[in-house]
Amino acid sequence: MLRDRNSSAIVAVSNIGRARRFYADVLGLDLVEEGMDGVMVFRTGATQLVVYRSDSAGTNRANAVVWDAGGEIDAIVTDLAAKGVVFEHYPEIGAFRDNIHHADGMKLAWFRDPDGNILHINQMADA
Repeated sequence: MLRDRNSSAIVAVSNIGRARRFYADVLGLDLVEEGMDGVMVFRTGATQLVVYRSDSAGTNRANAVVWDAGGEIDAIVTDLAAKGVVFEHYPEIGAFRDNIHHADGMKLAWFRDPDGNILHINQMADA
């Protein structure tokens, strides 16, 4: 059944060209496939991120994609900030320093893509 199958994240965007620049140039993901109607597949670790054009882009108010920083959240956030990424601040979550929330030993960061999709990076307490 599904427990033995791979899964992929999928994100709706309004402008494929702008999304390509953001996901490839800003986030540094490798574009591995481009299909019909500009559907793009990016490699992200051992998984895939599928990006497609939709009139409903950016309407999701929850996390669209989550990455495990594997102990490198400080470097990742610093790099993204240098590329112009603006990080979200959620006061109810915990202390916010250097664009990173600190809560229960975890480090957490949220930002949005050009369509407003919420992207999340986390680092577990033991990383």
